[in-house]
Amino acid sequence: MDHVQTASELVNSRFPEARAAFLAGSVLTRRRTATSDLDIVVLLDGPPAPFRESLVHNDWPVELFVQTEADWRSFAERETAARQSPLLAMCAEGLLLTDRDGLGATLQAESRRRLAAGPPPLSATECEDRRYALTDTLDDFRGCTDPLERTYLVAALLRGASELALLTGGHWLGAAKWLSRRLAAADPELHRRLTGAAASAIADRPGGSAEFAEAVHGVLQQAGGPIWAGYRRGKVS
Repeated sequence: MDHVQTASELVNSRFPEARAAFLAGSVLTRRRTATSDLDIVVLLDGPPAPFRESLVHNDWPVELFVQTEADWRSFAERETAARQSPLLAMCAEGLLLTDRDGLGATLQAESRRRLAAGPPPLSATECEDRRYALTDTLDDFRGCTDPLERTYLVAALLRGASELALLTGGHWLGAAKWLSRRLAAADPELHRRLTGAAASAIADRPGGSAEFAEAVHGVLQQAGGPIWAGYRRGKVS
């Protein structure tokens, strides 16, 4: 538990006036690695909040997210509108290190409610835009003969298909490793199929590209099907 002790000591020494503080991230889970850092959310009454800072404390890499309650709510609203939830997740799933006046418990409960409620639903227009972009990129991938370009197209398709599957299923998005984790939690079989086929396509294994294209096409079908001809945005004279 040296990570918890280190985080507590840092908060107590640097922010003795903190209303609340959370330790969050992979360091609290079985996913902890040798490079895991301490993600710490700190709530203050006012300045110097808000700020974000990366530092090393007692040989631990630390990410500080220092906010007031008003800042926290502003960030949470922006994240929710973008269907991303890192701050809500940190407070919902994190360890409450200090809670001077009950704000920490209040925000943790609110974060858990908001996460469970899910993100705003995808509009028909947004869904069509994403289907079009994925269809267009998939066409490029199917015609690609350059192995270096194929790697970039696979990366774009993996992200686009994962996000479309999550959004049409009413799930939160994530970035980088968190996109993988969100999809694995929401649909383990699709996650396995997409990531396995993507690896095969990048490695140029026999049948890998066809398998990956089929997996992406399956996501498109679930979302309403591919769309390209007839797609239109803006005024047409």
